[in-house]
Amino acid sequence: MNKRYFLICILFSCTLATASAQLKTPSGSTTILNKEQDSLIVSASRLFSAAHNLQRFEENARFIKMLVNALKTPRSYDFGFDSLRTISVIRSPDNTFRIFSWFVPTDEGKYRFFGTVQMATTDGKLKLFPLIDDTENITDSNEITTNKRWYGARYYEIVPIVASGSRTSYALLGWKGNNSKTSKKVIEILSFDKEVLTFGKPVFEATAGTAAKNRIVFEYNKLNSMTLRMDKNEGMIVFDHLAPFDSNMEGNFEFYASDSSFDGYRLVGNKLKLMENIELKNEPTELDDFYVDPKMKNPPVSKKF
Repeated sequence: MNKRYFLICILFSCTLATASAQLKTPSGSTTILNKEQDSLIVSASRLFSAAHNLQRFEENARFIKMLVNALKTPRSYDFGFDSLRTISVIRSPDNTFRIFSWFVPTDEGKYRFFGTVQMATTDGKLKLFPLIDDTENITDSNEITTNKRWYGARYYEIVPIVASGSRTSYALLGWKGNNSKTSKKVIEILSFDKEVLTFGKPVFEATAGTAAKNRIVFEYNKLNSMTLRMDKNEGMIVFDHLAPFDSNMEGNFEFYASDSSFDGYRLVGNKLKLMENIELKNEPTELDDFYVDPKMKNPPVSKKF
């Protein structure tokens, strides 16, 4: 499976790299994209109903080809793909880019993630950055990586991080899955520098004097849900405080769940400072539901902040 997965990644990269050169200017782009979307819906359905790894990854390869082919259509950035509900398509609040991300479940109870970042362009031409999941080779979850060495996730929310004197970065909130016992969620920081995408940035600060983290990863019992979202009223990224069911289970994330309290990260200067024990009403949303069997859920719709 690893070899086949590697070939799919190469296919994704090569297809995206040649996409810009193959643009044409047909009329009726919306009609074309509606037809392409219909084909993508069918392919995605086959992917998630496939009986085993071989069928899933073969269908995923077809899905990638069809998606890139659809995005070659001029002005495709303006087409929402709103009916393609089995993958996440979210747009940055400043409308400079959007992210397609999805996963392929495996027979081993794990997940492989796929995605691409599509940039807004003034001439409507295609500009894509493939996201190549390299989670299994990333031994330190705090490592700063690139789109070619991506700590994969299915993102559902983008939060701009605007610090004085710095270029805007973006906090990506995502579901990462994990295995048959635990689920993970992640707060990822995406930064752009010309043609380079960087994932991870030392902005997460728990207490003064401690080293800032580049990325935040939450892990908890798979049968439980976890809130992780941007709260406009509080002006921060808020989340459930996770704790073990029993103090003897400290560090064993199979036994972690929300303890009904909330923490958050608020931008202070150029750091995201940890705020503990926030008074917050836990209002369940579809953003909480990425657990147990997320392929049966509709992906969240991006929100403006």
